[in-house]
Amino acid sequence: MLAVVRFTSELAWADAGADVAEPEVTRLCMEAQQHILADRWLDMASLMLASADLLLQSPRVPDKDLECILAIICNLVTKAGSEDEALQIAQLICAKLTLQPDDKPALRLKVLFSLYNLLGSPYGKALVYRKALELAAAGKAADYIIPTFKNIDSFVSDWGIGKLEQRDMFLTAARILKDHKGMNKEYFNFLNKYLATFNGSEDDSDAICEAKEEAVAAIVEFVKSSDLYQCDLLNMPAVAQLEKDEKYQLAYELLKIFLTQRLDSYLEFQSANSTLLKGYGLVHEECITKMRLMSLLDLSSHCAGEIPYPAITDALKINDDEVEYWIVKAISCKILDCKIDQLNQVIIVSRHTERIFGMPQWQSLRAKLGVWRGNIATAMNTIQANKVTDEASQGMQGIHG
Repeated sequence: MLAVVRFTSELAWADAGADVAEPEVTRLCMEAQQHILADRWLDMASLMLASADLLLQSPRVPDKDLECILAIICNLVTKAGSEDEALQIAQLICAKLTLQPDDKPALRLKVLFSLYNLLGSPYGKALVYRKALELAAAGKAADYIIPTFKNIDSFVSDWGIGKLEQRDMFLTAARILKDHKGMNKEYFNFLNKYLATFNGSEDDSDAICEAKEEAVAAIVEFVKSSDLYQCDLLNMPAVAQLEKDEKYQLAYELLKIFLTQRLDSYLEFQSANSTLLKGYGLVHEECITKMRLMSLLDLSSHCAGEIPYPAITDALKINDDEVEYWIVKAISCKILDCKIDQLNQVIIVSRHTERIFGMPQWQSLRAKLGVWRGNIATAMNTIQANKVTDEASQGMQGIHG
């Protein structure tokens, strides 16, 4: 630590001349030594970080040396006498590292991750991770933070942070993913996580209005995606507020069509709002393709296990010879499992994706589980009865023998 203080002090006073520099360097080293002897680690952190900006910007300090120096400063959190002191030191380090995010963002993030691992406090870890998110977003260093997103749910559970902290974190992650190529599905998932933090309570009344643009972004992302055929957006308070919003009402109507209606409703909507759809970056032909698959799911949810070809041609607005193509497409998208009965011109559905999985779907699942449970109980009772009968039969044979 003293070596770091001497190095940074000499660097800071290098241009002042030896007569001025030497007394200042000696003074700073003596001050550092007093902090160490008195276990004043917060003061020590302040002293060591005083020249951190100069270190980060100086071309005379190689990145490896800089990383080593910052690692020594981060290690101060392990010497702190309390969690509060460790947290204060961590806050000082984070403030310095996030001050100029465009300068060496990868190195700064690496140091922040080291600091994260040194902290024992869940709140401290959450603080450092949020700062790392902000740094990655501002410094356009998404590649270094995105791999951690797969663990974010377990992080949130471990940290025990509140709804507001979660909301900020999910929104920052979503904005990072928005500009990252090939991450559309992950972007949608984090928008979902963000919007789900609004429960429509009075506490959310002011903040929920700020979520309108993200709600519309989630709708557009869902409609645009060729991988998403189910979502819970419709009943989320942050999305439901759009239904009565003059500016975004049509976006909500579009979502409702994709989740509850069929192709004919979309075609009617498109003919009246083609400019709006183009403004959202939606391609009409792609929307038709997705809406045909969604219409097929709607048919599956209302059938008794069998769908006749004419019902499919009518709902999907296709010719008779195109039915099997769309069935195969639905199977390849993993939203439908079925058998095609060409002789009787029907498809026999064994499984389909529910566009919305709300209370009615949960109730249906509960009823099915109840039936299965009853069937298993009946089977077990039958087996037990047969076992008793066999044992009695064997006993009678023993007596006669």
